[in-house]
Amino acid sequence: MTTVLLTGFEPFGGDAANPSGAAVDLVASRWEGPEVLVTAVLPVTFAGAAERLRELLAEHRPDVVIAAGLAGGRAAIGVERVAVNLVDARIPDNDGHQPVDVPSVPGAAPAHFATLPVKEIARRIAAEGIPAEVSHSAGTFVCNHVFFTALEAAASGSRAGFVHVPWSAEHAPSTDAATLPLADIARALEIAVRTSLDVTADAVLPGGTLH
Repeated sequence: MTTVLLTGFEPFGGDAANPSGAAVDLVASRWEGPEVLVTAVLPVTFAGAAERLRELLAEHRPDVVIAAGLAGGRAAIGVERVAVNLVDARIPDNDGHQPVDVPSVPGAAPAHFATLPVKEIARRIAAEGIPAEVSHSAGTFVCNHVFFTALEAAASGSRAGFVHVPWSAEHAPSTDAATLPLADIARALEIAVRTSLDVTADAVLPGGTLH
């Protein structure tokens, strides 16, 4: 049986909510298969998130891994293309740890590309009227750390990637924050899962940036 692992994050940095975790829970509540969907909400801690992810990978041996996280300030779903082997925390994680200029995985490659069809995922999300784009930086906080850890740990067979989501309209910390409805964020994750299952070769479309 084909298995998908879909993860989000708990709130961090003093926020009351995290739409990535809420959207993952919504996807789980309405999943109809036929594939097995395993979901989890990860802690926003460097040690805890990586440890829990590795546990889930070892237990379920998923065919596809998609992690999702909040990118407050972005207005579109960001399908990440590159994970860098770097932790450089601008703020402490939820354990109070703030590592600077250390690798996510010591001795590993400097970077990994997502092994999902990132351009096709972004294209299909946008085709449903949900703003989406290919992103070339997942940052250097816990999101990128989980993204890199997933690609490093899944190198033996799973395909993996990361999706950044904006604030949801239901959980935004201010009225002027860029948002999408939580239902749209969940739908975007469902499209990412289905596209990853159905498509192996990515779309050949312009997806780069000038800066």
